[in-house]
Amino acid sequence: MGMITRVRGRLRSLHTIQKLDPEMRDEKIAETVCLLSVLFLLPYCSRGHSPLLVSLGGWCVATYSFLVLPVLISANYKYPVRWLRKLFAKIPALLKKWSGPVWSFICRVYSPLDKCEKMFMKMTNLSNLATQLVFFMMCDRVLLCSLGGTNCPQKKVTGLYSLMFYNVIAYCVSYIKELIEKEDWSVTVNMTQHSNIKHVAMSATKIVLEWTKAITFIITVTFMLLVFGLEQGLEHYQPTPLYTFVTWTYYMCTEKVFIELFPPFLVFMRLKQLEALEALYAPVILRYYTVSVATILVIFLCFYGQVRFTSIAFYLTVYLRLKDMVANCLKNLRNEQALLGQFRHATNEEIENCDDVCAVCLSLMERARVTPCHHLFHASCLRQCLSASQNCPMCKREYTFVH
Repeated sequence: MGMITRVRGRLRSLHTIQKLDPEMRDEKIAETVCLLSVLFLLPYCSRGHSPLLVSLGGWCVATYSFLVLPVLISANYKYPVRWLRKLFAKIPALLKKWSGPVWSFICRVYSPLDKCEKMFMKMTNLSNLATQLVFFMMCDRVLLCSLGGTNCPQKKVTGLYSLMFYNVIAYCVSYIKELIEKEDWSVTVNMTQHSNIKHVAMSATKIVLEWTKAITFIITVTFMLLVFGLEQGLEHYQPTPLYTFVTWTYYMCTEKVFIELFPPFLVFMRLKQLEALEALYAPVILRYYTVSVATILVIFLCFYGQVRFTSIAFYLTVYLRLKDMVANCLKNLRNEQALLGQFRHATNEEIENCDDVCAVCLSLMERARVTPCHHLFHASCLRQCLSASQNCPMCKREYTFVH
Protein backbone atom coordinates (compact mmCIF):
# COMPACT_ATOMS: atom_id res chain seq x y z
CA MET A 1 0.00 0.00 0.00
CA GLY A 2 2.83 2.37 0.80
CA MET A 3 4.33 1.88 -2.65
CA ILE A 4 0.94 2.47 -4.34
CA THR A 5 0.55 5.70 -2.35
CA ARG A 6 3.99 6.84 -3.50
CA VAL A 7 3.09 6.13 -7.12
CA ARG A 8 -0.12 8.13 -6.76
CA GLY A 9 1.86 11.01 -5.32
CA ARG A 10 4.20 10.84 -8.29
CA LEU A 11 1.32 10.95 -10.72
CA ARG A 12 -0.31 13.93 -8.94
CA SER A 13 2.91 15.89 -9.13
CA LEU A 14 3.37 15.42 -12.87
CA HIS A 15 2.07 18.93 -13.55
CA THR A 16 4.89 20.33 -11.39
CA ILE A 17 7.49 18.32 -13.34
CA GLN A 18 6.74 20.26 -16.51
CA LYS A 19 7.89 23.47 -14.78
CA LEU A 20 11.37 22.04 -14.04
CA ASP A 21 14.44 22.28 -16.21
CA PRO A 22 14.91 19.46 -18.81
CA GLU A 23 17.51 17.46 -16.82
CA MET A 24 15.50 17.55 -13.61
CA ARG A 25 12.31 16.75 -15.50
CA ASP A 26 13.88 13.70 -17.18
CA GLU A 27 15.16 12.51 -13.80
CA LYS A 28 11.72 12.83 -12.23
CA ILE A 29 10.13 10.97 -15.15
CA ALA A 30 12.79 8.24 -14.85
CA GLU A 31 12.06 7.77 -11.14
CA THR A 32 8.32 7.59 -11.84
CA VAL A 33 8.88 4.99 -14.60
CA CYS A 34 11.07 2.94 -12.25
CA LEU A 35 8.39 2.93 -9.52
CA LEU A 36 5.69 2.00 -12.03
CA SER A 37 7.86 -0.86 -13.29
CA VAL A 38 8.21 -2.24 -9.77
CA LEU A 39 4.45 -1.95 -9.27
CA PHE A 40 3.56 -3.78 -12.48
CA LEU A 41 6.12 -6.51 -11.79
CA LEU A 42 4.70 -7.28 -8.32
CA PRO A 43 2.28 -9.99 -9.65
CA TYR A 44 5.33 -12.03 -10.71
CA CYS A 45 6.83 -11.89 -7.19
CA SER A 46 4.11 -13.59 -5.16
CA ARG A 47 4.88 -16.24 -2.58
CA GLY A 48 5.26 -19.81 -3.68
CA HIS A 49 6.72 -21.30 -6.81
CA SER A 50 4.18 -19.89 -9.27
CA PRO A 51 3.29 -16.28 -10.08
CA LEU A 52 0.12 -14.70 -8.79
CA LEU A 53 -1.29 -14.40 -12.31
CA VAL A 54 -1.26 -18.17 -12.81
CA SER A 55 -4.37 -18.45 -10.65
CA LEU A 56 -6.23 -16.40 -13.29
CA GLY A 57 -5.24 -18.71 -16.12
CA GLY A 58 -2.50 -19.06 -18.71
CA TRP A 59 -4.15 -16.68 -21.20
CA CYS A 60 -4.19 -13.93 -18.57
CA VAL A 61 -0.46 -14.41 -17.95
CA ALA A 62 0.31 -14.31 -21.66
CA THR A 63 -1.85 -11.23 -22.31
CA TYR A 64 -0.51 -9.36 -19.31
CA SER A 65 3.11 -10.16 -20.21
CA PHE A 66 2.59 -9.31 -23.88
CA LEU A 67 1.04 -5.90 -23.12
CA VAL A 68 2.96 -4.72 -20.06
CA LEU A 69 6.51 -6.02 -20.35
CA PRO A 70 7.37 -4.41 -23.74
CA VAL A 71 6.04 -1.06 -22.49
CA LEU A 72 8.11 -1.26 -19.32
CA ILE A 73 11.27 -2.22 -21.21
CA SER A 74 10.88 0.60 -23.74
CA ALA A 75 10.03 3.17 -21.03
CA ASN A 76 13.04 2.25 -18.90
CA TYR A 77 15.23 2.34 -21.99
CA LYS A 78 14.02 5.84 -22.91
CA TYR A 79 14.10 7.23 -19.36
CA PRO A 80 16.81 5.35 -17.41
CA VAL A 81 17.48 6.28 -13.78
CA ARG A 82 20.68 8.19 -13.12
CA TRP A 83 22.41 5.40 -11.19
CA LEU A 84 21.51 2.92 -13.95
CA ARG A 85 23.06 5.24 -16.55
CA LYS A 86 26.25 5.42 -14.51
CA LEU A 87 26.29 1.64 -14.07
CA PHE A 88 25.78 0.96 -17.79
CA ALA A 89 28.47 3.50 -18.64
CA LYS A 90 31.00 1.65 -16.47
CA ILE A 91 30.18 -1.85 -17.76
CA PRO A 92 32.20 -1.65 -21.04
CA ALA A 93 35.28 -0.38 -19.19
CA LEU A 94 34.97 -3.12 -16.56
CA LEU A 95 34.53 -5.79 -19.22
CA LYS A 96 37.55 -4.53 -21.12
CA LYS A 97 39.63 -4.43 -17.94
CA TRP A 98 38.74 -7.87 -16.60
CA SER A 99 38.01 -9.87 -19.75
CA GLY A 100 41.67 -10.61 -20.51
CA PRO A 101 42.72 -11.90 -17.05
CA VAL A 102 39.46 -13.78 -16.52
CA TRP A 103 39.67 -15.46 -19.95
CA SER A 104 43.30 -16.46 -19.41
CA PHE A 105 42.41 -17.90 -15.99
CA ILE A 106 39.51 -19.90 -17.49
CA CYS A 107 41.77 -21.23 -20.27
CA ARG A 108 44.43 -22.23 -17.74
CA VAL A 109 41.91 -24.08 -15.57
CA TYR A 110 40.22 -25.71 -18.57
CA SER A 111 43.48 -26.78 -20.25
CA PRO A 112 43.86 -30.19 -18.46
CA LEU A 113 40.24 -31.06 -19.19
CA ASP A 114 40.69 -30.00 -22.81
CA LYS A 115 43.64 -32.38 -23.17
CA CYS A 116 41.60 -35.23 -21.70
CA GLU A 117 38.72 -34.47 -24.08
CA LYS A 118 41.00 -34.50 -27.12
CA MET A 119 42.59 -37.77 -25.98
CA PHE A 120 39.15 -39.29 -25.44
CA MET A 121 37.93 -38.25 -28.90
CA LYS A 122 41.10 -39.67 -30.51
CA MET A 123 40.16 -43.09 -29.10
CA THR A 124 37.49 -43.41 -31.76
CA ASN A 125 36.14 -46.84 -30.83
CA LEU A 126 35.79 -46.03 -27.14
CA SER A 127 34.29 -42.57 -27.68
CA ASN A 128 31.82 -43.89 -30.28
CA LEU A 129 30.71 -46.71 -27.99
CA ALA A 130 30.20 -44.35 -25.04
CA THR A 131 28.30 -41.87 -27.23
CA GLN A 132 26.09 -44.60 -28.70
CA LEU A 133 25.26 -46.01 -25.26
CA VAL A 134 24.27 -42.62 -23.88
CA PHE A 135 22.26 -41.75 -26.98
CA PHE A 136 20.34 -45.04 -26.89
CA MET A 137 19.61 -44.46 -23.20
CA MET A 138 18.22 -41.04 -24.12
CA CYS A 139 16.01 -42.65 -26.76
CA ASP A 140 14.74 -45.14 -24.17
CA ARG A 141 13.73 -42.32 -21.82
CA VAL A 142 12.27 -39.96 -24.42
CA LEU A 143 10.92 -42.05 -27.32
CA LEU A 144 9.68 -45.07 -25.34
CA CYS A 145 8.94 -44.10 -21.74
CA SER A 146 8.28 -40.36 -21.68
CA LEU A 147 6.44 -39.97 -24.98
CA GLY A 148 4.61 -43.21 -24.30
CA GLY A 149 3.04 -41.60 -21.25
CA THR A 150 3.93 -44.43 -18.85
CA ASN A 151 6.85 -45.17 -16.61
CA CYS A 152 8.25 -48.38 -18.06
CA PRO A 153 11.55 -49.52 -16.49
CA GLN A 154 11.45 -52.79 -18.45
CA LYS A 155 11.75 -50.87 -21.72
CA LYS A 156 15.08 -49.37 -20.69
CA VAL A 157 16.83 -52.54 -21.96
CA THR A 158 15.56 -51.82 -25.47
CA GLY A 159 18.60 -49.64 -26.13
CA LEU A 160 21.00 -52.44 -25.17
CA TYR A 161 19.16 -54.94 -27.38
CA SER A 162 19.11 -52.49 -30.27
CA LEU A 163 22.80 -51.65 -29.92
CA MET A 164 23.66 -55.35 -29.87
CA PHE A 165 21.62 -56.06 -33.00
CA TYR A 166 23.09 -53.06 -34.80
CA ASN A 167 26.62 -54.21 -33.94
CA VAL A 168 25.86 -57.60 -35.41
CA ILE A 169 24.59 -55.98 -38.60
CA ALA A 170 27.70 -53.78 -38.76
CA TYR A 171 29.94 -56.83 -38.37
CA CYS A 172 28.12 -58.65 -41.19
CA VAL A 173 28.34 -55.61 -43.47
CA SER A 174 32.06 -55.15 -42.77
CA TYR A 175 32.74 -58.83 -43.48
CA ILE A 176 30.81 -58.75 -46.76
CA LYS A 177 32.58 -55.52 -47.72
CA GLU A 178 35.93 -57.18 -46.98
CA LEU A 179 35.05 -60.11 -49.24
CA ILE A 180 34.00 -57.78 -52.06
CA GLU A 181 37.17 -55.68 -51.86
CA LYS A 182 39.48 -58.66 -51.39
CA GLU A 183 41.98 -59.19 -54.19
CA ASP A 184 44.29 -61.94 -52.89
CA TRP A 185 42.30 -65.15 -52.40
CA SER A 186 45.31 -67.42 -51.98
CA VAL A 187 45.50 -69.34 -48.70
CA THR A 188 49.32 -69.19 -48.52
CA VAL A 189 51.77 -66.42 -47.62
CA ASN A 190 55.06 -65.96 -49.50
CA MET A 191 58.34 -65.31 -47.71
CA THR A 192 58.87 -62.05 -49.59
CA GLN A 193 56.91 -60.03 -52.12
CA HIS A 194 58.89 -61.29 -55.12
CA SER A 195 59.45 -64.84 -53.88
CA ASN A 196 57.49 -68.02 -54.52
CA ILE A 197 58.68 -69.72 -51.33
CA LYS A 198 55.78 -70.26 -48.94
CA HIS A 199 55.88 -69.31 -45.26
CA VAL A 200 54.32 -72.33 -43.54
CA ALA A 201 53.58 -70.74 -40.15
CA MET A 202 52.10 -67.56 -41.61
CA SER A 203 50.08 -69.60 -44.13
CA ALA A 204 48.61 -71.75 -41.36
CA THR A 205 47.77 -68.63 -39.32
CA LYS A 206 46.05 -67.03 -42.31
CA ILE A 207 43.96 -70.15 -42.97
CA VAL A 208 42.85 -70.31 -39.31
CA LEU A 209 41.92 -66.61 -39.24
CA GLU A 210 39.96 -66.75 -42.48
CA TRP A 211 38.02 -69.83 -41.39
CA THR A 212 37.35 -68.30 -37.97
CA LYS A 213 35.87 -65.16 -39.53
CA ALA A 214 33.74 -67.20 -41.93
CA ILE A 215 32.40 -69.49 -39.17
CA THR A 216 31.74 -66.51 -36.88
CA PHE A 217 29.80 -64.80 -39.65
CA ILE A 218 27.66 -67.88 -40.33
CA ILE A 219 26.95 -68.49 -36.62
CA THR A 220 26.07 -64.81 -36.07
CA VAL A 221 23.62 -64.70 -38.97
CA THR A 222 22.04 -68.02 -37.90
CA PHE A 223 21.68 -66.83 -34.30
CA MET A 224 20.03 -63.58 -35.37
CA LEU A 225 17.57 -65.41 -37.63
CA LEU A 226 16.65 -67.82 -34.82
CA VAL A 227 16.19 -65.01 -32.28
CA PHE A 228 13.93 -62.95 -34.49
CA GLY A 229 12.17 -66.01 -35.90
CA LEU A 230 11.39 -67.69 -32.57
CA GLU A 231 11.13 -64.39 -30.63
CA GLN A 232 12.70 -65.93 -27.56
CA GLY A 233 13.85 -63.49 -24.85
CA LEU A 234 12.38 -60.49 -26.69
CA GLU A 235 9.36 -59.90 -24.44
CA HIS A 236 10.62 -56.46 -23.38
CA TYR A 237 12.06 -55.55 -26.78
CA GLN A 238 9.26 -53.53 -28.36
CA PRO A 239 10.76 -50.61 -30.29
CA THR A 240 8.46 -48.21 -32.11
CA PRO A 241 9.06 -47.29 -35.77
CA LEU A 242 10.22 -43.81 -34.71
CA TYR A 243 12.62 -45.31 -32.16
CA THR A 244 14.04 -47.71 -34.74
CA PHE A 245 14.48 -44.96 -37.35
CA VAL A 246 16.22 -42.53 -34.96
CA THR A 247 18.54 -45.09 -33.36
CA TRP A 248 19.42 -46.84 -36.63
CA THR A 249 20.24 -43.62 -38.50
CA TYR A 250 22.30 -42.37 -35.55
CA TYR A 251 24.18 -45.67 -35.38
CA MET A 252 24.91 -45.56 -39.10
CA CYS A 253 26.24 -42.00 -38.77
CA THR A 254 28.63 -42.97 -35.96
CA GLU A 255 29.81 -46.46 -36.97
CA LYS A 256 33.00 -46.65 -39.02
CA VAL A 257 31.84 -49.18 -41.60
CA PHE A 258 28.82 -47.06 -42.56
CA ILE A 259 30.72 -43.77 -42.39
CA GLU A 260 33.13 -45.11 -45.01
CA LEU A 261 30.19 -45.84 -47.32
CA PHE A 262 28.79 -42.31 -47.17
CA PRO A 263 31.39 -40.45 -49.34
CA PRO A 264 30.94 -42.90 -52.24
CA PHE A 265 27.19 -42.39 -51.88
CA LEU A 266 27.66 -38.61 -52.22
CA VAL A 267 29.87 -39.19 -55.26
CA PHE A 268 27.13 -41.38 -56.76
CA MET A 269 24.58 -38.61 -56.18
CA ARG A 270 26.72 -36.25 -58.31
CA LEU A 271 25.78 -33.09 -56.46
CA LYS A 272 27.38 -30.25 -58.37
CA GLN A 273 27.28 -27.93 -55.38
CA LEU A 274 29.83 -30.07 -53.54
CA GLU A 275 32.51 -29.46 -56.22
CA ALA A 276 34.25 -32.82 -55.65
CA LEU A 277 34.58 -32.17 -51.91
CA GLU A 278 32.47 -35.19 -50.95
CA ALA A 279 35.19 -36.63 -48.72
CA LEU A 280 35.19 -33.40 -46.68
CA TYR A 281 31.44 -32.78 -46.72
CA ALA A 282 30.54 -36.32 -45.62
CA PRO A 283 31.84 -36.18 -41.99
CA VAL A 284 30.43 -32.67 -41.53
CA ILE A 285 26.96 -33.73 -42.70
CA LEU A 286 27.00 -36.80 -40.46
CA ARG A 287 28.15 -34.81 -37.43
CA TYR A 288 25.52 -32.13 -38.02
CA TYR A 289 22.81 -34.78 -38.10
CA THR A 290 23.96 -36.61 -34.96
CA VAL A 291 24.46 -33.40 -32.97
CA SER A 292 21.06 -32.04 -34.07
CA VAL A 293 19.17 -35.21 -33.10
CA ALA A 294 21.01 -35.42 -29.77
CA THR A 295 20.23 -31.75 -29.05
CA ILE A 296 16.51 -32.33 -29.63
CA LEU A 297 16.49 -35.30 -27.25
CA VAL A 298 18.44 -33.33 -24.62
CA ILE A 299 15.85 -30.54 -24.82
CA PHE A 300 13.08 -33.07 -24.21
CA LEU A 301 15.00 -34.54 -21.28
CA CYS A 302 15.23 -31.09 -19.68
CA PHE A 303 11.43 -31.09 -19.22
CA TYR A 304 11.44 -34.42 -17.37
CA GLY A 305 13.68 -33.31 -14.49
CA GLN A 306 16.57 -35.71 -15.12
CA VAL A 307 19.25 -33.12 -14.54
CA ARG A 308 22.24 -35.38 -13.88
CA PHE A 309 21.70 -37.69 -16.84
CA THR A 310 20.78 -34.73 -19.07
CA SER A 311 24.09 -33.02 -18.24
CA ILE A 312 26.08 -36.17 -19.03
CA ALA A 313 24.15 -36.72 -22.27
CA PHE A 314 24.65 -33.12 -23.39
CA TYR A 315 28.37 -33.27 -22.62
CA LEU A 316 29.01 -36.54 -24.49
CA THR A 317 26.58 -36.42 -27.40
CA VAL A 318 26.45 -32.69 -28.13
CA TYR A 319 29.36 -30.73 -26.68
CA LEU A 320 32.24 -33.16 -27.34
CA ARG A 321 31.05 -34.14 -30.83
CA LEU A 322 30.41 -30.51 -31.80
CA LYS A 323 33.83 -29.50 -30.48
CA ASP A 324 35.52 -32.33 -32.38
CA MET A 325 33.65 -31.41 -35.57
CA VAL A 326 34.66 -27.74 -35.38
CA ALA A 327 38.30 -28.58 -34.62
CA ASN A 328 38.73 -31.24 -37.33
CA CYS A 329 36.37 -31.99 -40.21
CA LEU A 330 34.64 -28.58 -40.33
CA LYS A 331 38.01 -26.82 -40.16
CA ASN A 332 39.35 -28.88 -43.07
CA LEU A 333 36.24 -28.19 -45.14
CA ARG A 334 36.44 -24.45 -44.52
CA ASN A 335 40.12 -24.39 -45.45
CA GLU A 336 39.39 -26.05 -48.79
CA GLN A 337 36.42 -23.76 -49.39
CA ALA A 338 38.58 -20.73 -48.63
CA LEU A 339 41.23 -22.02 -51.03
CA LEU A 340 38.71 -22.49 -53.84
CA GLY A 341 36.92 -19.28 -52.90
CA GLN A 342 39.79 -17.28 -54.37
CA PHE A 343 38.74 -18.49 -57.82
CA ARG A 344 35.35 -17.32 -59.03
CA HIS A 345 32.75 -19.54 -60.70
CA ALA A 346 32.74 -19.59 -64.48
CA THR A 347 29.67 -18.47 -66.37
CA ASN A 348 27.94 -20.64 -68.97
CA GLU A 349 29.31 -18.47 -71.78
CA GLU A 350 32.88 -18.86 -70.51
CA ILE A 351 32.47 -22.64 -70.34
CA GLU A 352 31.09 -22.75 -73.88
CA ASN A 353 33.98 -20.64 -75.17
CA CYS A 354 36.36 -23.12 -73.55
CA ASP A 355 34.78 -25.98 -75.58
CA ASP A 356 33.27 -27.43 -72.36
CA VAL A 357 36.50 -29.37 -71.66
CA CYS A 358 38.80 -29.18 -68.64
CA ALA A 359 42.45 -28.84 -69.66
CA VAL A 360 43.62 -31.13 -66.82
CA CYS A 361 41.33 -34.16 -67.06
CA LEU A 362 39.97 -33.53 -70.59
CA SER A 363 36.43 -34.14 -69.35
CA LEU A 364 33.32 -32.12 -69.98
CA MET A 365 32.69 -29.17 -67.65
CA GLU A 366 29.29 -28.19 -66.32
CA ARG A 367 30.74 -26.13 -63.46
CA ALA A 368 34.23 -24.66 -63.40
CA ARG A 369 36.52 -22.23 -61.60
CA VAL A 370 38.34 -19.36 -63.32
CA THR A 371 41.97 -18.55 -62.51
CA PRO A 372 43.33 -14.98 -62.50
CA CYS A 373 44.91 -15.76 -65.87
CA HIS A 374 41.43 -16.64 -67.25
CA HIS A 375 41.85 -20.41 -67.55
CA LEU A 376 39.01 -22.76 -66.61
CA PHE A 377 39.34 -25.99 -64.61
CA HIS A 378 37.19 -28.34 -62.59
CA ALA A 379 37.27 -27.51 -58.89
CA SER A 380 38.71 -30.95 -58.09
CA CYS A 381 41.38 -30.63 -60.81
CA LEU A 382 42.30 -27.17 -59.59
CA ARG A 383 42.64 -28.47 -56.01
CA GLN A 384 45.00 -31.21 -57.18
CA CYS A 385 47.11 -28.68 -59.08
CA LEU A 386 47.21 -26.31 -56.09
CA SER A 387 48.45 -29.11 -53.84
CA ALA A 388 51.49 -29.49 -56.12
CA SER A 389 52.14 -25.90 -57.23
CA GLN A 390 50.82 -22.35 -56.97
CA ASN A 391 51.27 -21.84 -60.72
CA CYS A 392 48.67 -22.22 -63.44
CA PRO A 393 48.97 -25.65 -65.13
CA MET A 394 48.33 -24.01 -68.52
CA CYS A 395 50.49 -20.89 -68.70
CA LYS A 396 52.73 -21.64 -65.65
CA ARG A 397 52.12 -18.18 -64.22
CA GLU A 398 51.95 -17.69 -60.49
CA TYR A 399 48.49 -16.87 -59.24
CA THR A 400 48.12 -13.20 -58.35
CA PHE A 401 44.85 -12.09 -56.77
CA VAL A 402 43.71 -8.48 -56.75
CA HIS A 403 41.44 -7.67 -53.79
